[in-house]
Amino acid sequence: MAPTELKQYSIADVASHNKPNDVWMIIHDKVYDVTKFLQEHPGGEEVLIEVAGKEASSEFDDVGHSTDAKESMKQFLVGEIIEAERKAKKSSKTMSASARTALVAGSALAIGAGLAMIFKASGSRK
Repeated sequence: MAPTELKQYSIADVASHNKPNDVWMIIHDKVYDVTKFLQEHPGGEEVLIEVAGKEASSEFDDVGHSTDAKESMKQFLVGEIIEAERKAKKSSKTMSASARTALVAGSALAIGAGLAMIFKASGSRK
């Protein structure tokens, strides 16, 4: 393993580190062991324990951590989520080209049908 290469973990691996004396979490596909940081965390240890073993990117981002806080996180970095699980998570949020085409075509059809109904209704009033 190259010195800059991070150890790879599955989401299930991280999920097993979910106890007050063993707190790991995932933030933006990176895996952090914050167990030794619990008592130092300015927001209290409870908020870290609450997301132990889980994906915590939203919670982390919502707080608006300082640049210093983001920099200090590096000391707790133990690895990253395996590529296959990162792709699976991201692909569920993105739409394939064929799905986008189907969505556009379906929308155009619905708009066309709606306009036809409007014109037909307005023509029958005369």
